Parts: sequence; structure tokens; C-alpha cells
Amino acid sequence: MALVSKYSNEQVEDLVNAIIDQLDQKQAPLDLSIMVLGNTISHLINSRVAPEQRAMLAKQFADVLQQSIAEN
Repeated sequence: MALVSKYSNEQVEDLVNAIIDQLDQKQAPLDLSIMVLGNTISHLINSRVAPEQRAMLAKQFADVLQQSIAEN
């Protein structure tokens, strides 16, 4: 999703594939998968981001998500 990242494509793809593999292994339907990923993002933001920066980060994430699905 990011245009410039400090992480390699391989690092990102490996983690994404591991998460997708786990969802597939559990046979999670699309709606459950999206719900789980959304809850995970909320948890990460709430537990790892300073309260005054959370809304800005969530908006940036949502904007990039919108752009990434509009491009496909």
C-alpha cells in the first residue's frame, strides 16, 4: 500500500502470505476475514500509537486503502 517503505517487498509479501494462509487454513469467509483484520488494525493502533496520533494514522490508513482498491 505504501509507495515508499523501509521494508522490502519480500518482508511484506511473506507476512501478508502468512496471514492469508492462516485465514485460509481456518476457512474464514470474507466478512469474518475483514472483521478480524479490522480488529487487528484497531488493536495495533490503540496499543502502539500515542492517543493524539491515532485518528490521523487511522485516516491515513483508510485513505491509502481507498486508493489501493481504486487502482485495481
